[in-house]
Amino acid sequence: MTNQQPEQRNLDDRLAGLSPAKRALLEMKLKQKQAQATPQGVTRRDDSAAAPLSYAQQRLWFLEELEPGSPAYHIPAIFELSGELDVAALTASLNEIVQRHEALRTTFTAVNGQPSQQVNNQVSITVPVNDLQGLSTEQCKSEIAKLTAAETRRPFDLTTGPLLRAKLLKLAPREHRLILTMHHIASDGWSRGVLLNELSVLYKDFLNGERPSLDALPIQYADFAVWQRDYLSGERLEKQQSYWKNQLAGAPPRLELPTDFPRPAVQEYRGNHLPVAINQTLYEELKRVSQEAGTTLFMTLFAAFNVLLHRYSRQDEIVIGSPIANRTRAEIEGLIGFFVNTLALRTDLSGNPTFLELLAQVKETTLDAYDHQDLPFEKLVEELQPERALSYNPIFQVMFVLHNATGTSAELPGLTMTSVDVDTGTSKFDLALSLAEEADGLTGYLEYNIDLFAEATMARFWHHFQVLLGGIVQDPSRPIGALPLMDEA
Repeated sequence: MTNQQPEQRNLDDRLAGLSPAKRALLEMKLKQKQAQATPQGVTRRDDSAAAPLSYAQQRLWFLEELEPGSPAYHIPAIFELSGELDVAALTASLNEIVQRHEALRTTFTAVNGQPSQQVNNQVSITVPVNDLQGLSTEQCKSEIAKLTAAETRRPFDLTTGPLLRAKLLKLAPREHRLILTMHHIASDGWSRGVLLNELSVLYKDFLNGERPSLDALPIQYADFAVWQRDYLSGERLEKQQSYWKNQLAGAPPRLELPTDFPRPAVQEYRGNHLPVAINQTLYEELKRVSQEAGTTLFMTLFAAFNVLLHRYSRQDEIVIGSPIANRTRAEIEGLIGFFVNTLALRTDLSGNPTFLELLAQVKETTLDAYDHQDLPFEKLVEELQPERALSYNPIFQVMFVLHNATGTSAELPGLTMTSVDVDTGTSKFDLALSLAEEADGLTGYLEYNIDLFAEATMARFWHHFQVLLGGIVQDPSRPIGALPLMDEA
């Protein structure tokens, strides 16, 4: 006999019928729901006076003070526009976005070394046009590269703003290149999608001579900054800090990858992008392995990346940073602002486990990290107080990113808008692998520090990763030390 009610038995039967992959996704979503289950929603602050910075903003502000004008924390977005462009409608749309999102017209000042943010209500942006018509193909290509580099690297003044700027390059009567640049202190990757979605709506409104049709925003970024400092306090803060301190206790301070050049005494964040891709066949096989193991594609790729770094460094303990959107509350989903958090994920590769055993460990670590995602990375660094060096980043020096390739362009009437890959010439870390899911596979880039690595080394590193992934999908039950890095002769 059983004491279960029919409804409970029905629920259990439904859960039992889920595939391993669907159970993993359900488990991950439940963890994220637990992390956001709080009666304390973000609400409007009492007044429009100066507000504190969020923890993430505060760290960037200090970095800006140490190295004024550094382009390392610029977020550029470049698009090719084909068709009949209405520059006035584009300019009006961007100005409406700046008016909607206070983060883009916020200024930062300090009193006795303590920064605060203040919203500037008198802000408008222009969209200057550089006419490159009439140049030869080679001249035009050279001028595009020169103007793009200058625009994306041009310093922002955090004391005056605004923190969004735009430039148009006119290549032909119906061909333009749009360069948008935001400062990370007011934006993140999710924010780019918000901006493009709003641009799609507003450009159509202004083109048709209509009033802006977007709904008013419920809160602004400074409201979140005030809320965050109140929310992350007391027992809640202690619980989050305790988890991360235990998780990272005794972790190696640095990943010792072999480098082509000696590490500079002071890192200058000089970088390069190596475009990479995973074909559809391997992509589908990786998804199959993930499904059979009851994990997500992120977990499978992340575990594989750990294996490669383990084989290169010969270290058993590896800490890799990975960003998380940190948009767990509905009221902040539609805001432009710096919300993204970074999780420091530690993996133990000792004992030559099979890949499936390692993958199970990565799954557990990742889900636990999602459950403790509210602690800003800046607070973690403050709590751990790692040995600080100017030559490398604290806690981790390598990043891994996987995201959906949505929100990469806006839909503007009469125009075809195509995103252009951007190499800013910077690298915030020793090495970062960024991948995006597309219909026909994975695309992305390796961003690497050119003061440490040569391009040929990074090309070889990527080839080894592809061979490794091929070995994993062929037999994920093999020990990680037996997985191939080289093509069979």
